[in-house]
Amino acid sequence: MAGDTVVTVRLVRSFEHRNFKPVVFHGVNVDQTVLDFIQLVRDDTMKIIHQAHGAKTNELVMSLDDDEKLILQDGQTLRAAGVANETEVAFFRKEDYGLYKANPKTAW
Repeated sequence: MAGDTVVTVRLVRSFEHRNFKPVVFHGVNVDQTVLDFIQLVRDDTMKIIHQAHGAKTNELVMSLDDDEKLILQDGQTLRAAGVANETEVAFFRKEDYGLYKANPKTAW
């Protein structure tokens, strides 16, 4: 079926250091164009998790607070959004975050 495919995307940080993070996409329609799939990957959301020398959250994934300040906006520069050396950001689907924030329960 067209929408039953699971595709793992490696977000490559460094070819030289062989540093990447695999991201799994479920329900991928293999009949969409490559360009459409690339746009799907890019249509996710980023939020600052940690900045160098700053306090870390007790949440396992990321803090649920300060979205207005910490979620990166498309029209901003990284600098204007508060991204500096050694800043850690999360890359995620905004809809999933909204659902989790409304009911922040973890499953083990």
